[in-house]
Amino acid sequence: QVQLVESGGGSVEAGGSLRLSCVVTGYTDNANSLGWFRQAPGKEREGVASIYPGSGTTFYNNSVKGRFTITHDGAKNTVFLQMNSLKPEDTAMYSCAAAKFSREQILFSSPTNPDLYSYWGQGTQVTVSS
Repeated sequence: QVQLVESGGGSVEAGGSLRLSCVVTGYTDNANSLGWFRQAPGKEREGVASIYPGSGTTFYNNSVKGRFTITHDGAKNTVFLQMNSLKPEDTAMYSCAAAKFSREQILFSSPTNPDLYSYWGQGTQVTVSS
């Protein structure tokens, strides 16, 4: 069973930074992709960034490229999301998730598609004021 627990959310002014953490347990045999997702009020959940822990390959939503960085620390079983140059439109509930992609999904699916993820944390709120 995969369990995920996020932390690090908060309120910052535009241009500020936050680092989100997600401790992931039980994923080694049950997941090969870890991702960060967000959902703003009245909007659909969207993928922010994802990483294949085995290879370190990362993927980003175009809206956060150059500002956000996803990393994974295997020794700490933790996936991080470093968020810099935050904008008010980044305000949302951020959740981390884990998925076990098949070979076909790795080849043909978007790794930041939330529909592909089975295991979810409870979320942490990020609020960016202008």
